Amino acid sequence: MSFWILVICGLLGGMGLLLYGMHVLSEGLQKIAGHKLRNILSSLTHRRLMGLSVGAAVTILFQSSTATTVILVGLASAGVISLRQTLPVILGADIGTTVTAQLIALKVTEIALPIVGVGATIIFFTKRDRYRRIGQVMLGFGLLFLGLKIMGEAMYPLRDEPFFLSLLATLSNYPLLAMCAAAIFTFLLHSSAAAVGIIMLLAMQDLVTLTAAIYLLFGANIGTSFTAVLSSLASTREAQRVALAHLLFKVAGVLLFLPFISQFAGLMTAITGSVANQVANAHTFFNVTLALAFLPFTNQFTNLLYRILPDKEICPLDRRPKYLDESIVASSPSLALELAKREIIRIYDMVYYMTANANKIFERNDRDLLETVLETEEKVDSLTHATKSYLANILRQPLSRTEFQRCMGLAHIVTDLEHVGDIIEKNIAHLAESKIYSGCDFSDEGWEELNIMHQRVCNLMEKIHEALVHNNAQLANTAIRLQPKIVIIERKLRQFHIHRLRIGVQKSEATSSIHLDLINAYLRISEHVRNIAVAIAEELVGHSPATQEETAATLADDKA
Repeated sequence: MSFWILVICGLLGGMGLLLYGMHVLSEGLQKIAGHKLRNILSSLTHRRLMGLSVGAAVTILFQSSTATTVILVGLASAGVISLRQTLPVILGADIGTTVTAQLIALKVTEIALPIVGVGATIIFFTKRDRYRRIGQVMLGFGLLFLGLKIMGEAMYPLRDEPFFLSLLATLSNYPLLAMCAAAIFTFLLHSSAAAVGIIMLLAMQDLVTLTAAIYLLFGANIGTSFTAVLSSLASTREAQRVALAHLLFKVAGVLLFLPFISQFAGLMTAITGSVANQVANAHTFFNVTLALAFLPFTNQFTNLLYRILPDKEICPLDRRPKYLDESIVASSPSLALELAKREIIRIYDMVYYMTANANKIFERNDRDLLETVLETEEKVDSLTHATKSYLANILRQPLSRTEFQRCMGLAHIVTDLEHVGDIIEKNIAHLAESKIYSGCDFSDEGWEELNIMHQRVCNLMEKIHEALVHNNAQLANTAIRLQPKIVIIERKLRQFHIHRLRIGVQKSEATSSIHLDLINAYLRISEHVRNIAVAIAEELVGHSPATQEETAATLADDKA
């Protein structure tokens, strides 16, 4: 019993170090390059070979093709990268994950402790964040291989254990069972690199034959695609296609190799006599062959995926978030922030739709349009609530100063959009109902003034929408300087209306409270929209918003 306790403790401890090392490594790389990853993947993947190279490089850094594929699912869900761009990256990611196996074969595990020591020294004896993150990456890398080393030492006594040998022999005799077990194990680990490392340890300890190890490798390669498939189920069709592509690539590759297992094993044996190198080479050869076989046909494969998963008709009043993906919040906060921004732009479009159509309700006394605007506001309420919860979840993750500032800026924008929706629902919609019910009309002068006020607010929202989409601080500052002009216009329009009351314009008297409350509602909307511009300039872009002096100078120029 004590023998098995020692073995199990060694395996569990080593696996814990391995998985924790991968977590530390991934987290450190996210802090170093996470905010740049989106731009790299979106700008460098238009060509197939470049996409293949980028996928391999990213996976070598993160030590997990699963992590790369999940990131691609998130980017596809956000519309940042197309399905056609993701396919070469997926094939490259499968090549990148083979580097870990080659490093194990080269006995890099033997220098795991010095790497841990160097990484920990950098973390504890430097104060600069950049160097601490580099130390964190080294520490994670060292812990990963230290965990593999401990597991290898724990497995060594199993070479003489009859029960364990008979269990592995059963797997060797039933290839399908071996592949299923390896696939499930890889899915539970959420890392093909870790699973392949363990398979290599089994082969190095002579616990499995090369043929059995190849079957296990095939299972691990299929299992690594399960996490991405699950993470895409509640996401967009494009994200589901990306995940399905990874799964189909792996299954097709395994079906391609299965009839030639004996020849494949013989080729690996002929290349080298080292068992470790044989398994590592088999893993590399499999994934490189997959990439070379499928890369020329990515366009045809894209068309096939569109046939398998055609676009769904999405109800325009569906209140579920379209871009938010909870599965990537912990692994990639920077990408999660981009998804949150996409959802916020979507909410902004709805709020703009409600604001732009407000005057039409009053002009036409249109009850149907009023009902549509109110339904849209209910959707805005649901989406703002979901987005604020999503941003709160991101804030619980370890963030860089820039990521924290961006997250706070997005939270402020969501809050102001919610306030604009509330103004439309509680004030403007109520005023429209009063006008429709009473049957009164604005005077010609009053209606013209309301149109002026409404148009200024819509123009302001259009500028800020463009600033939000393009992270344009200059445009946001221009919008900040425009809003005080709306304040001046509101004051003048109020004075004009009071003048009409003094001279006894009948229509102005009948609609006085509606008229004054409506221009005040538009003013309040402009104030919240200005707050959004400040958040864009100050927190999303990190640029100082327009000062009071600059605003005053703009107003003076305008008056001149």
